[in-house]
Amino acid sequence: MKPSLGVCYYPEHWPEAQWADDARRMVEAGLQWVRIGEFAWSRLEPKPNQFNFAWLDRAIAILGQAGLKIILGTPTATPPRWILDKYPDMLPVDQTGRVRNFGSRRHYDFSHKGYREEAARITGILAERYAGNPYLGFWQIDNEYSCHDTTLSYSAAALVGFRAWLATRYSTIEALNQAWGNVFWSMEYADFAEIDLPNLTVTEANPSHWLDFRRYASDQVVAFNQAMVKALREFDQNTPLLHNYMGRTTDFDHFKVGNDLEAASWDSYPLGFLEDRSEDPVEWKLAFMRQGDPDFQAFHHDLYRAVGKGRWWVMEQQPGPVNWAPFNPVPLAGMVRLWGWEAIAHGAEVVSYFRWRQAPFAQEQMHAGLLRPDSEPSVALAEVHQLAQELKQYPDFSTQPAPVALVFDYESDWAWTTQPQGKTFSYFRLVFEQYRALRRLGLSVDICPPSTTDFSAYSLVLVPGLMYWTEILKEALKTTKGLVILGARTGSKTPHFHIPNQLPPDCPEFINVKVAQVESLSPAYTEELLQGGFIKNWCEYLILPDEANILLSTLKNEPIAARQNRVIYCGAWLDLVGYMQLLEPLCNELGLTTVRLPEGLRLRQLGQGVVAFNYSTEDYDLSALKGFSFDRTEIKSADIAFGTMNS
Repeated sequence: MKPSLGVCYYPEHWPEAQWADDARRMVEAGLQWVRIGEFAWSRLEPKPNQFNFAWLDRAIAILGQAGLKIILGTPTATPPRWILDKYPDMLPVDQTGRVRNFGSRRHYDFSHKGYREEAARITGILAERYAGNPYLGFWQIDNEYSCHDTTLSYSAAALVGFRAWLATRYSTIEALNQAWGNVFWSMEYADFAEIDLPNLTVTEANPSHWLDFRRYASDQVVAFNQAMVKALREFDQNTPLLHNYMGRTTDFDHFKVGNDLEAASWDSYPLGFLEDRSEDPVEWKLAFMRQGDPDFQAFHHDLYRAVGKGRWWVMEQQPGPVNWAPFNPVPLAGMVRLWGWEAIAHGAEVVSYFRWRQAPFAQEQMHAGLLRPDSEPSVALAEVHQLAQELKQYPDFSTQPAPVALVFDYESDWAWTTQPQGKTFSYFRLVFEQYRALRRLGLSVDICPPSTTDFSAYSLVLVPGLMYWTEILKEALKTTKGLVILGARTGSKTPHFHIPNQLPPDCPEFINVKVAQVESLSPAYTEELLQGGFIKNWCEYLILPDEANILLSTLKNEPIAARQNRVIYCGAWLDLVGYMQLLEPLCNELGLTTVRLPEGLRLRQLGQGVVAFNYSTEDYDLSALKGFSFDRTEIKSADIAFGTMNS
């Protein structure tokens, strides 16, 4: 499928006389898709069972007749006020017990069965009306699950649902007490009805209690999505379905939601995410304030390619300043084009921009669009048009398995959020920094779920921070044709959140190493490695067999990374140099082409082809990259270059 471009549009925001001209200008800009409808419930059903679809019928017809394909959003992320009158207890409740009121969006609790039925009802009505419409190309279900911290709710509905979920999971209260270790601090229960939610305890609640509540909350997102799928499929069995996920959102299992959909999409805001979702130092943020982090977008492209089982989009691509980050700079000239090309090189079928015209009212009036509020083009529109023209000149970008796989597990994120053991420990960040090190070596990466059953396509597989093992994953890793790197913290718990009897990493069939003791480290402290680089945040003291080959050690000769046959265990969180010191010789052993890239330059390998992306404000000499040949010797700031890998 040849990649294409799209845009998010809100016909209900603009005079109907303007729609046809907007559609014409979209097509002239090179756009082929348009998303509509995801926040329009109050205009579709202003009162219970009083519907007004005529305006939406006309909007779809006008856009479709202009040559645009429609992504129709279900409007369930913004229930109208009258539904709250019917279900006043549908509102989410935060961890302190405060009700989160009407007046913005995502004001519903995933556990509330009454709201779920209302959402399925309006979704089914839309499906019945628009199934078979010649202009309809995709359904988008809801909008940005979990946005505004709405996965975890501490409501009465959540309490009822959680107790029922526990009864199903454990069958008997004795089994739950055993699984949670409730003999500790006399926390034993006599009945499931005695169990509360894990918030508002005197001190920290049992980590097993927290983990099961997070599992329950994730399952409610999955169940809500399944209810919408069922409502759509009752009337429309053919139009593919997707959802638009967010960046660094880990409080529900995206892989499980994605199992019920044909494709994934995500909302990519490089500058906004750099400002509010990155722990990098201020110097780093200043260096990339107008470009975004060079690896953050790519990480999510690779993640959502896995969630979508190979099919994925960018549903909302940042075109200019956003309104919601702590600071909201203007992108560097060329970056809107670069972000689009980067997504396509990672396999995106569509890159869709948010939004067509900047709204002059309400919460997002400071969020830029492809048009200004006066309907004149914004700076970004010319870059989008340039990208659309360039896409016509290039063949399809079919992705192939990368040489390296990185296992990402949402449940492990919940575990280490529950019990970080150190204030700065973040599972996402641990995985992301290993991803960054691989990319700084010029490598492409596939992100894989822990349910993956076959790694035979990969030369190198990394499994950092995995909470507990499953037999499925253990068997799958045996299919790897090259090397496997585990740790830190991999295999350090059981599924019930206990320390395994034989100690971490709990995989003697792979490597006969034991973690005797762990320590979390202040951000002000680092431990130097003999081979170069430093340990930070987390360190484990390892017991090794005599036959183990030590790959990394401290200046005090404490072993940090050791190898036994094809498996390496790394018992520390390393800095960038430390990870590269570990990874580079292993990649060379495997015959993988590596090159140490400058801070702002990244590569995406496509078989024998390669695309270079310059996130820096500096120009770079591409001829210095050994092992690659490009269509030019120099890459300008905020530009891309095409090349090949040398045989």
